[in-house]
Amino acid sequence: MFEDLKKSIDKGLDFAFMNAEKIAQSVKDLAKENKLTKEEAKKLYDYLVKKSEEAKKTVEDDLQVLVKNTLKKMNIPTQEDLKKLEERIKKLEPVKKAPVKSKPAAKIVKSPKPAKK
Repeated sequence: MFEDLKKSIDKGLDFAFMNAEKIAQSVKDLAKENKLTKEEAKKLYDYLVKKSEEAKKTVEDDLQVLVKNTLKKMNIPTQEDLKKLEERIKKLEPVKKAPVKSKPAAKIVKSPKPAKK
């Protein structure tokens, strides 16, 4: 009894992460084993595809939460944090102006030395 229960659970987990093609093949096998009608097999297929998609979505959502919390604990900034910093930097940076042309330095004119007598 316990082994049958474990097999059922394992099979359920396998279905949760199968793609549609693998689910279809498994449903065909189950339909043959259990002598299901085409209508029953179709209902089983639809049910398994729906449950598989739900399981994938749940795992994906849980994984996103886990990663987000892990990054937060590691004190790694998020994209939102980086965007806020970029906006602050843009506000603090001076507006670039056209370069100021400097005037040429005035020439120093030496006065002539008085002639020696």
